[in-house]
Amino acid sequence: MSKIRVLVVDDSVVTRRLVSDALAADPLVEVVGVAANGRIALLKLTQVNPDAVILDVEMPGMDGLAALAELRKTHPTLPVIMFSTQTDRGAAATLEALARGANDYVTKPANMGNLAAALRHVGDQLLPRIKLFCRGRESTSGLLAAAGTNATPSVKSAPRKVGVVGIGCSTGGPNALAELLAGLPLELPVPILITQHMPPTFTRLLAEGLATKSGFPVVEAADGDLLEPGVVFVAPGDHHLTVARTPEGMAVRLNQQPAENGCRPAVDAMFRSLAQTFGEGTLGVVLTGMGKDGLRGAEKIVEAGGSVLAQDEATSVVWGMPGFVANAGLARQVVPLPDLPEAVARLVAVGRPTAIVSAGGP
Repeated sequence: MSKIRVLVVDDSVVTRRLVSDALAADPLVEVVGVAANGRIALLKLTQVNPDAVILDVEMPGMDGLAALAELRKTHPTLPVIMFSTQTDRGAAATLEALARGANDYVTKPANMGNLAAALRHVGDQLLPRIKLFCRGRESTSGLLAAAGTNATPSVKSAPRKVGVVGIGCSTGGPNALAELLAGLPLELPVPILITQHMPPTFTRLLAEGLATKSGFPVVEAADGDLLEPGVVFVAPGDHHLTVARTPEGMAVRLNQQPAENGCRPAVDAMFRSLAQTFGEGTLGVVLTGMGKDGLRGAEKIVEAGGSVLAQDEATSVVWGMPGFVANAGLARQVVPLPDLPEAVARLVAVGRPTAIVSAGGP
């Protein structure tokens, strides 16, 4: 099998060496070129013909956003992974890059303590994504086949009145969330909770961006927030989002218990909590994402009598998280992203006047 050819673009010599060394540890990956800014990277595309590009966000001369825009004109399907700092500026630029067509992002190592830890951080984040985007469909299909089912929904019970919508996602999630929320009615009579795999700072900016794009009030959740109909709560980076009954009503509870599925926040933690507190009134939605976070939580929702929707493979950037849920027979429906707002609105309408939950958005 031929090696996956990677072009590394970063203005820091130290960072270019760090990324190159981390990727060189895998025999299936080869760094075929490096560039100090976007302009040089565009020239090297035709010279080295990479299978994937690791693209720094902030660079002099031509930054990552400008380079991405030019690159997409000639290489619309070339996998591009943004390499970002966790600063406000870096996070904002990275979210904009995702909206403009970057496949995914990883964060640069910070406060790692030593070179070995930094190398491990970079390798652990980049290598799975490079392999997924360059040879992804076959490897993802193999993983899902190993789950032993064929994506046929097995949930047959009648849907119950929904009290909360929980949405989980990872790779490709920001764009999918924006499309889903924009298609939902602003008068949705239930709260929406979101767990998107992202670090601190990113989740705050994600919430701000979703509010602008959807028209919903979207906030980064804080411990003690009371759930309100039509309000969207995003799990903050590095915290699991759960809920609890209080004398004042249902409230957000954040915690920093161990990561689940390598993630904090984790979809499983949120889904499990919603199933415990809302029971059959829970509607879980699993959008595009790498891995299988959300699978065990979806099991708990179904066991409690609630419902789960999963995004279909054709419209997912990565059909990992929704694929595992679908292949386990836990999804009431497997739905293309453009049809998900209507599917959510239809289930929320059960037991309510349908006029108040017709899909359409702002």
